[in-house]
Amino acid sequence: MILSLMEQYSERLNGIFQTLADPTRTAVLGRLGKGPASISELAKPFDMALPSFMKHIHFLEDNGWIQTRKEGRVRICVIRKRPFAAVERWLSEQRALWEGRTDRLERFVAAAQKKGKSE
Repeated sequence: MILSLMEQYSERLNGIFQTLADPTRTAVLGRLGKGPASISELAKPFDMALPSFMKHIHFLEDNGWIQTRKEGRVRICVIRKRPFAAVERWLSEQRALWEGRTDRLERFVAAAQKKGKSE
């Protein structure tokens, strides 16, 4: 049971970081952080064909980063906050882990230095 939860958590994190590793997708998310935008607005800064750009939009939507809706003949994209909360939670866990390790290392070094002075 615990292994299954860890595998699901790991898969979700892999998907999150796979999303963030692509410069086109991170740029789209950055733009959507400023507010909703149409597909054509989002595609404009990129030198790629619309079908290629749409693969990024589909990836973001399929992985829960964005939501799209149709307004007349225009498809509007809106950012979703839930994946960012997962990233923040993972980073907090990692920060706590590494701060604990560096605190132990600091105590070890201080003790070693103290021991070296007393000898």
